[in-house]
Amino acid sequence: MTTNTLPAPGLLSSAEQRRAARQLTLAMLALGLLGLGLIWRWLMPEQTGVSQLLLGVASVLVAVPVMRSAWFSLRYPSLHGITDQLIALALLGAWATGDLLTAALLPIIMIFGHVLEERSVIGSQEAIHALGQLTRSHARKVQADGSIIEVDNRTLKAGDTVEVRAGDRVPADGRVLFGQASLDTASITGESVPVEAGAGMEVYGGAINLDGLLRIEVTRTGDESTLGKVIGLMQNAERSKPPITRLLERYAGSYMVLVLLLAAVTWFITHDAQAMLAVLVAACPCALVLSAPATAIAGVAVAARHGILIRSSAFLEELADLTSLVVDKTGTLTYGTLRLQSVDSPRVEHATVIALAAALGAASSHPVSRALAGLAEPDSDLALTDIHERQGLGVVAMTVQGEAALGRPELFAQLGIVTTAVPEHDGPIAGLALNGEFLAWLLLADSVKPEARLALGELRDLGLGRQLLLTGDRRSVANALARDVGLHEVEAQALPEDKLNRVLKEIDSGFRPMVVGDGINDSLALKAGVVGVAMGAGGADIALASADIVLIGSDLRRLGTCVRLSRQCRRTLQVNVIIGLGWTLAIVVFAAFGWLGAAGAMIAALLHNLSTLLVLGNAGRLLRFQEPLLKLKED
Repeated sequence: MTTNTLPAPGLLSSAEQRRAARQLTLAMLALGLLGLGLIWRWLMPEQTGVSQLLLGVASVLVAVPVMRSAWFSLRYPSLHGITDQLIALALLGAWATGDLLTAALLPIIMIFGHVLEERSVIGSQEAIHALGQLTRSHARKVQADGSIIEVDNRTLKAGDTVEVRAGDRVPADGRVLFGQASLDTASITGESVPVEAGAGMEVYGGAINLDGLLRIEVTRTGDESTLGKVIGLMQNAERSKPPITRLLERYAGSYMVLVLLLAAVTWFITHDAQAMLAVLVAACPCALVLSAPATAIAGVAVAARHGILIRSSAFLEELADLTSLVVDKTGTLTYGTLRLQSVDSPRVEHATVIALAAALGAASSHPVSRALAGLAEPDSDLALTDIHERQGLGVVAMTVQGEAALGRPELFAQLGIVTTAVPEHDGPIAGLALNGEFLAWLLLADSVKPEARLALGELRDLGLGRQLLLTGDRRSVANALARDVGLHEVEAQALPEDKLNRVLKEIDSGFRPMVVGDGINDSLALKAGVVGVAMGAGGADIALASADIVLIGSDLRRLGTCVRLSRQCRRTLQVNVIIGLGWTLAIVVFAAFGWLGAAGAMIAALLHNLSTLLVLGNAGRLLRFQEPLLKLKED
């Protein structure tokens, strides 16, 4: 019955807790009176009036929540409401036939059965509840004067600075200001190997600091944080409507009429009130109704444990049947940030070149300079004076060894410094000179993620054999990356509208594409794809909002996990539907023919609850799904 649902701990309001307690109390009192009535009937068979009175009072006690639920379901129709209405009709039928034992015991069985069902659902929500607990913690907030106070992490705001010691949980999403530590992010991203966090790195609330000391600037809190979004998705999981649920809703009214006709036919043929009541009880579609939501809850919980945010029921409907992949380059197959690829310096040690380039890079805001600045060693203290940034060319500064320059080839022409030949390189190049002598060329590029080739190979093995690289980057860059990761079809220099049209063309050609991207220019394509997957780490907000699925850690191997989990969910759902439908039909047939015996309604109620528990138990098996990510060896 719908009023007997018991959501996960912490989700019940005080009014709901009181209502649930009242129903269980009434059921326990009714059970006591029923037992007393049966004992009285056995000990004093001549005083049937007293035993009937006890049974009647017991049936009235449990009739209150039953009738309230049925009335509510008439005003607000739902699939669960069919069960409430059928139980109420069976109760009225038992009263009409004078069967007070059935009138008392039937609602008691259903009340306790629903409590057991909900406890089973709560058991399958353990992963969700565990994630919810991670959002509640204390934080060591750094005040403006440098002092530290302990506060509830729910009071933190973007821009606050917090200190995270070894053993503490990161209280909110943020960026590391300084410090170094190993973070356990398994509960958030599914990463089994600790992540090394350092200055400038984005970290997630809920991660555990295994060692070291970090100062973190808070960037997202509450519902906007990664864990906050997980919890929101979990709470919406029960409201998702896979195809089987929508089908049941469409024919709910017809189903009710069919059950009433079947009960009436049973009565006219058998003149057996117990058989008629048993048909009404047996036809309650609880197992069938719960098959999809229970599977969805378990699937979303397991996905979240693997660092996958499911924003819709696509993982139950679409993800299992994908046939092609459309993938972006920058920030998806690559890191999306410039990294030093090599140093062309035959005469000077690379360590010396990198130290000087890092010091000069720190004096500029250009993306190339910022990438080089990140190469500085923690204890480097190369002093620069008289710093001048030449717009669009580079930066010049004085060192103890003379004037140093970092920048484009044109900068050295202006300074009158003779350089070596500019190397062939499809990416940014920066030159470095010291005291009028050219030292080296630094070649930078956006690095391919080490798991990219493996992830694409996994998807091919899973049936996504058609794979297209769709990027706005230059064709030469796109072709080089495609060769690295094993892609054979490339479309480069694509604008957002071009990406959208290409995805629509894939669909028109009969393919079912998974679209994977992270940027603003991918948002239209993500929305148009059969399933859109966004990279969570560093992804644009509009891309995250457009996607059906978000990979929190942006590890491409989780694409394969998505497909495998989706297929496991679909198999589980199919089994649940078979259990719910087949079991219900079997009980109805047995009830209609009177094969359940003199206590047919009560036996039907017990069998009905057993089928529901089987469905919930089967959905709970999904929680055993586990795919830990192993650490990759980078080239």
